[in-house]
Amino acid sequence: MKKRVLIIGGYGNFGSFITRELAQESNLQIVIAGRSLDKANRLADEYGLSSHIETIALDINTNLAEVLAVVKPDIVIHTSGPFQSQNYHVASACIVQGCHYIDLADGRSFVENITTLDERAREKEVLVISGASSVPCLSSALVDHYAGEFQTLEELDYGITTAQKTNRGLATTTAILSYTGKAFKTLIKGKMRDVYGWQNLHVQKYPGLGYRLLGNCEVPDLGLFPKRYPNLKTVRFYAGLELPFIHMTLWAISWIVRIGVIRKLETWAPMLLKTSFLFDRVGTANSAFHMHLSGKAKNGISKTIEFNLTARAGDGPYIPCMPAILMTKKLANGEVQARGAHACMGFISLGEYLGALEHLDISCSETN
Repeated sequence: MKKRVLIIGGYGNFGSFITRELAQESNLQIVIAGRSLDKANRLADEYGLSSHIETIALDINTNLAEVLAVVKPDIVIHTSGPFQSQNYHVASACIVQGCHYIDLADGRSFVENITTLDERAREKEVLVISGASSVPCLSSALVDHYAGEFQTLEELDYGITTAQKTNRGLATTTAILSYTGKAFKTLIKGKMRDVYGWQNLHVQKYPGLGYRLLGNCEVPDLGLFPKRYPNLKTVRFYAGLELPFIHMTLWAISWIVRIGVIRKLETWAPMLLKTSFLFDRVGTANSAFHMHLSGKAKNGISKTIEFNLTARAGDGPYIPCMPAILMTKKLANGEVQARGAHACMGFISLGEYLGALEHLDISCSETN
């Protein structure tokens, strides 16, 4: 019998990638849900999926429980951010319904505190997974994979640079602006210290792409990793935009926020997002991820490993979408027996992650 998978925001920027991938699985029945039934139907028709998926109108703030009762999903994938401003009412409703829950949350406290639902999820024998995205799923898979090559792994320095021509939506933009210029804590030289969103401006060279600007970015890893990897002394995560002009503009705005002239930059999200599209013709569809892992090798000598992942031809969004895709397949095939509420760490190996990206224009490299 097919497993029923309800994708909230299944026609959105990330949701559409997930829908297209999972609709190809013969043992899954996909249900696209969102506030616009027309958009859901258009996606199904556009990709010739109308015979393989269902669509339903859903507003998570008004008719969530009713839709869950009607659809009766086995698995729910929640893609509708920003998660920084959400509570756990969607996950809680899924627990009540008795279905598994997966989200793509990038909100630090949202992902870190998902464990508050652990007891309730275990009682209902369901799995609740938060942060099924590049961070913390890919980042933790990398650390787990390479940790054995170190006597002590002491420092992580990593980040993501996005493509100008990538699909980007209001939720992602709002999430970034919510911490731009704001203080948040990260582990630096053994102590939790304040850094400021989109500051610490610097450059990173990516294979085949050249130099990209980066700045501080708040992600769940900053709270999760010091607990998961207690030998770490420094965890720094950065993000960047492809076009230097746009990145520098946001960096300048971060200072205005920092000194208190602007209180809620996220209210500017619709205008800034619309403006950013004007520069697409001078950008590319190429994005990348890098991680530097440093510490002491087993012989006591300092050691650094650099991992790079480069996505071309607009395939970058598949990287953050892949954990939700893989977790859904694993649950549908009975390959995951864990229950309770967890951040998405330790469920997907680096080999599984990279293997799922092989059919795309995505390449990786490693240097020691």
